[in-house]
Amino acid sequence: MAAKTVCVTGASGFIASWIVKILLQRGYIVKATIRDPNDPKKTEHLLALDGAKERLHLLKANLLEQGSFDTVVDGCEGVFHTASPFFLVAADPQAELVEPALKGTLNVLESCAKAPSVKRVVLTSSIAAVAYNGEPLTPEVVVDETRWTNPEFCKEMKLWYPLSKTLAEDAAWKFVKEKGLDLVTINPAMVVGPLLQPTLNTSAAAVLSLIKNAEPYPNASFGWVNVKDVATAHILAFENPSANGRYLMVERVAHYSEIVKILRELYPTLPLPEKCADDKPFMPKFQVSKEKAKSLGIKFTSLEETLKETVESLKEKNFFAASSAK
Repeated sequence: MAAKTVCVTGASGFIASWIVKILLQRGYIVKATIRDPNDPKKTEHLLALDGAKERLHLLKANLLEQGSFDTVVDGCEGVFHTASPFFLVAADPQAELVEPALKGTLNVLESCAKAPSVKRVVLTSSIAAVAYNGEPLTPEVVVDETRWTNPEFCKEMKLWYPLSKTLAEDAAWKFVKEKGLDLVTINPAMVVGPLLQPTLNTSAAAVLSLIKNAEPYPNASFGWVNVKDVATAHILAFENPSANGRYLMVERVAHYSEIVKILRELYPTLPLPEKCADDKPFMPKFQVSKEKAKSLGIKFTSLEETLKETVESLKEKNFFAASSAK
């Protein structure tokens, strides 16, 4: 059987690098787009993957340039659109977060709509596009795939990253309905686990800041999930003909105090924070439905195992002194 050709956008990113790795392991030919293919920090870890020499093609493409993906997706059966900025502080949120997420998604989908070869697009969205509808997230609340973030609430609360992901995903669903494209979205929470890329990504930085600075931990509760599970979900969503709609990826919802507790049990010598950043009651936890993700065939890696993998990876990449993590 001839190997299938697929495309991964923003291929040097944290989740995308794992998608590329698993696709190559599964025998796919991968067209991987990168903004700057001449930057070794973006390419070396991808070129070192098993199967890269034979089946990985690195291509330059710019999210904000219309038509930039036309030739890239042509001939591909599947397109994994993961490229979208993820950071939590922005001087100009519209230009730095909202525009690239929204325009980038529509530019990629427009190219897909022109390519008769494309059977399905898998979009990396986020729980950020699901959870923030203005109602408090309390222990009774079960967040599932039917819930949507409210853009007006995001603007009011200055939640720019959730706004960017919500507008992009909403626009994607409207676009594919109009054009008859087959779309599936993966909506992960805080994605941690081992890094393939040499640079520090936002979610791994959240764990690193606990290990390195021992400053008070944030009073926040998030869903957490392993990057390998998220990457696998993307590929299963492409391969499984009955996959449809949105898939939430959350192994567990945990307050930062629990993250610190797990890290302390795993690494008793680490200089971990002792107290919370404020004296308010801990942010409540909420529930997330795992039914749909499990129906895709996902078996979640435990948060304990995921945090261990994250710390070992950060240590291996010299983000902190290995002597402090015995």
